Amino acid sequence: MHSYLKTVGFSQITRRSEIKEIIRDVIASYDEKVCVENHPEGVFVQFSKNYGCDCGISVCGQYDENGEFHVEYYFPFFRGTGITSREKVTVERHTDKESYAGACDDLRIGMTMIFYLQNLAEYMQEKYKGLKDPGDRPVTVSGLASEGKILFPLQKDKEEVKVERELSKNRTNLIAAARNGDEEAMESLTMEDMDTYSMISQRIVTDDVLTIVDSYFMPYGIECDQYNVLGEILDIMKFKNILTGEEICQMTIESNDIQFDICINSKDLLGEPAVGRRFKGTIWLQGQLHY
Repeated sequence: MHSYLKTVGFSQITRRSEIKEIIRDVIASYDEKVCVENHPEGVFVQFSKNYGCDCGISVCGQYDENGEFHVEYYFPFFRGTGITSREKVTVERHTDKESYAGACDDLRIGMTMIFYLQNLAEYMQEKYKGLKDPGDRPVTVSGLASEGKILFPLQKDKEEVKVERELSKNRTNLIAAARNGDEEAMESLTMEDMDTYSMISQRIVTDDVLTIVDSYFMPYGIECDQYNVLGEILDIMKFKNILTGEEICQMTIESNDIQFDICINSKDLLGEPAVGRRFKGTIWLQGQLHY
């Protein structure tokens, strides 16, 4: 059983027979079907069906020489909106099955952002056409949250927000320069980190850590595409899974200057979401390359 099924409204699915029924439903009444006919092992197909607003189940597998479809695996998906990053994306196949992970070095978060590729069949089509670099495309990332909490916002005036944005922009420029070998930029980043550490050490004695840290985006656990995030809520939409009736909450958040959408089952969300408040939770990061 996939541990993120509950995120798209299938929290009551506990038996293998039940998920097999959903897989049959996806194949029989899919919303999207992408075939990779020039796959070396036969025709590879990805079926996708929406059970809510841009979220649902994808089923991947292959047709044999007799025209019978064999399911290889499935995964829940949630497609975000807008372009998250235009940085170069490196795509690699997972070892155990025909699925892919993407990695993107976005300077705004200062680390490599790794995600599970949603539209793998489209990527494979471009790859087998002989495209030199099929991963070099804009990407939209989104998160499926297994759990989350709503936190109150930090009180800031317009001037503080303006200063923070300017500092963030300067830091991004310094990281870019440091990657190109600029020693002064490396020194400036080191001094900035030391100042931050000193400030936190002083404030942590009297203040709660979440009043000091406005947002963060950091790896979580052993799996490389799972992250712990904290960010400001910019937009909210609630809808129900058309099959189970479970309520799903979709939010657009800004974390470390990156805007992306997340999806969570309302049962797993503690607190009442509202624009301006903050979301804190664990997400499985997915991404869609635009061809």
